[in-house]
Amino acid sequence: MGIEIEFIPVGDNTKNGDAIVVRYGEEGNYKIMVVDGGTKDSGSKIVQHIQDYYNTSYVDYVVNTHPDSDHVSGLTIVLEELEVGELWMHLPWEHSSKIRDLFHDGRITDNSLSEKIKASLNRAHELYEIACEKEISIKEPFEGAYIGEFQVLSPFEDWYVNYLLPDFPNMPERKEENAIRKSFSEFYTKILEWIEENWDKETLSENYGTTGSRNESSVVLYGNIGGYQVLLTGDAGKQALHNSADYAENLGIKLSDCKFVQMPHHGSRRNVSPSVLDRIIGEKSEKGTEPTTTTFVSISQKTEDHPKKVVTNAFIRRGAKVFETRGSTIRQHEGMPPRPGWTSLTPLSFNSEVEK
Repeated sequence: MGIEIEFIPVGDNTKNGDAIVVRYGEEGNYKIMVVDGGTKDSGSKIVQHIQDYYNTSYVDYVVNTHPDSDHVSGLTIVLEELEVGELWMHLPWEHSSKIRDLFHDGRITDNSLSEKIKASLNRAHELYEIACEKEISIKEPFEGAYIGEFQVLSPFEDWYVNYLLPDFPNMPERKEENAIRKSFSEFYTKILEWIEENWDKETLSENYGTTGSRNESSVVLYGNIGGYQVLLTGDAGKQALHNSADYAENLGIKLSDCKFVQMPHHGSRRNVSPSVLDRIIGEKSEKGTEPTTTTFVSISQKTEDHPKKVVTNAFIRRGAKVFETRGSTIRQHEGMPPRPGWTSLTPLSFNSEVEK
């Protein structure tokens, strides 16, 4: 069996997003999976890519990792213009009856809460409605589910429904008197200071900020295709990645054996820590050791803020070759034929200065 993983570029300015196409199997019996679709424009690029390079208009699986618009919008184009076998996405508006009693306002009904969630996640609900209209099978991706040859490692259902979903942006006020709604904004003051870093001096912190509940709800996927192990992370944060590693270990899987790992959330330092990377990439290696893992990070063409250099260094230290999209489609393949006209990429270099 062979596999190819392709990251389609999202955004032409400073806004990032994810759009991933995976094809695996044997010649004449390939499966195609689309994981997130970025913007409407990148959704159109996915459609064209599949038709041009895979010579088909059929996709077996479409996966929306979480309902942020930079991940879900392009999938509406995929569903509208291609034939799709299954759509895997969370349906938070269908869980309103399970969480209604968690909120302070006693006037909230199951229906009113469901409608509120639909309105706040209108792009995701639009995707759901298209799938319903086209009679595409819709399934929720919780821990343990299989999407073709890929297994969902996170989130587990109880955590998603009772802990993450109630803290999504725009949800009502929680009952608990001491409950403080976390500020999950990803906005920050532009970095003005830099500090030195070398191979033996790592400044990535265990406790640099938190990941928003919506990002933390991202579907984390693990696949083993003919011995080639793959980890796709979406915008998952530290807790989701630790949970994924725990679940994998219970199955006898070491995520650090993966040969391909997606860099979470475009290389944000809020989403990873040294202990997380030790588990999903491996522990720090000696300088000059041959890399064993390929890492892709999806960033827009003109961004200067991602991936964070401190995160890139942390991946490289642990034996990863890091490649970025930056306006171009990039492809990793194993057991698949080379593509005429496509050239090898140069990985990102280790940085002598990182963000303070």
